[in-house]
Amino acid sequence: MSAADRGLSVSLPYWQDRDPLDALAVAEAAEKLGYRRLWIGEMATFDAFALATAVGQAPGRMPLCLGPFAVDVRSPATLAMGVASVAALTGRRVDVAIGSSSTVVVHDWHGRERRRTAAHLADTAHILRGLLAGDKVDFAGTVERSTGYRLRLPPPPSSIAVAAFGAGALAAAARTADRVVLNLVTPEQVSRCAELVREAAGGRPSPAVSVWVTAAARPTPDILATVRRGVVGYLRAPGYAAMFEEAGFGKIVRLARSGAHPRDVLAAVPDELPAAVGIFGDDLTLRRRLDAYRDAGADEIVVVPATSADDPAGHRTLETLARIDRA
Repeated sequence: MSAADRGLSVSLPYWQDRDPLDALAVAEAAEKLGYRRLWIGEMATFDAFALATAVGQAPGRMPLCLGPFAVDVRSPATLAMGVASVAALTGRRVDVAIGSSSTVVVHDWHGRERRRTAAHLADTAHILRGLLAGDKVDFAGTVERSTGYRLRLPPPPSSIAVAAFGAGALAAAARTADRVVLNLVTPEQVSRCAELVREAAGGRPSPAVSVWVTAAARPTPDILATVRRGVVGYLRAPGYAAMFEEAGFGKIVRLARSGAHPRDVLAAVPDELPAAVGIFGDDLTLRRRLDAYRDAGADEIVVVPATSADDPAGHRTLETLARIDRA
């Protein structure tokens, strides 16, 4: 396992009530504080490849991991071209993550259909692996296919991560990925998912487990409100809804699924919900939460820092966690 598969990494946050350009300040802080890897996701603001190029051309050498990208929105060829482009333009190590996203993103925003999630993840990972190795891929899977394309840029030495939670997606990740990504999960859910991945891996090496966790050191009421607001959009998404129900928040999930206005759903979200799937509190609490996730099987903890007008880089949280982790 590489050094970047252990320790703390950072994912750029896209909080709804914050300036999207906070992402650049967070990236700079993560680089200066010595975090292992920077994850750059994609949903409603930046194109991840464009943002990664901007970040990667700034001073520093921190490796990048882009995604998870929705496999029903991005084709394997466009993903491979994007990864190779960022690697060529920045000179940095660039890895890639894929996932299924949500019906809202895939169907409503992009006008696509979600197709056999587990098979689609496996097909995309298979094609991506060949393209990123510099091969001309000829493959027709259950859902995805690619014929005759080869990267014209130098093939980057990229690893492939798969975001998953359900049994089928976890099994697909175990068979095809270098890393499994879990998001908005409790330590107990990490333990269960990691065990499923080990069982499904069969004879191949079990993928590393990366866990995204929202975090804030000594959070203020305003920061907690930002984090609660960020959770609302996930409560109706099938995979995330199941995770929150399993974690004991079924009542709020049912409210979100009933068609209630997001304002009313937000009002019903307690601080305990993000706290159950994140890292919030004083130094001692942060240390215990880091230990809990690692003890549950997290190889890499990916910090999604809460930001505010007073701290747009999330520096207080990132500095505190880096210090605690190195103690």
